[in-house]
Amino acid sequence: MVLLLAALGLVLRPRAETKPVAQAPITAPKGRITVEVLNGTQRQGAARTASRMLRRNGLDVVFLGNADSLSPGTRVLARRGDSARARYVAAALGAGVVSVELDTFRRVDVSVILGDDFRPRLEIHP
Repeated sequence: MVLLLAALGLVLRPRAETKPVAQAPITAPKGRITVEVLNGTQRQGAARTASRMLRRNGLDVVFLGNADSLSPGTRVLARRGDSARARYVAAALGAGVVSVELDTFRRVDVSVILGDDFRPRLEIHP
């Protein structure tokens, strides 16, 4: 019984899309996209920097903070099942593996968990 449940869990587990995000330009989905950004690195201010990047691309960052644990890679999670919105967020960040992880208790379309692969590209202001 335990083996059957474990096998079923592997089959039904959400699969991550492994396409690189920088290959083709992605058009913005229609409507407002709400995003939460969680820092899964040891670098202070990474979530704030990512939030600035996303806001410059017209995304509505409604929450930023720290993740529960460290993450080696950036994950972009579609919380309401729309992977097109998550792909757009990943393209705006220039990093991230997109996957669908439904969570109706979160009041956002997309959750971003920043990993060590996140390298921000911001303009320098005088």
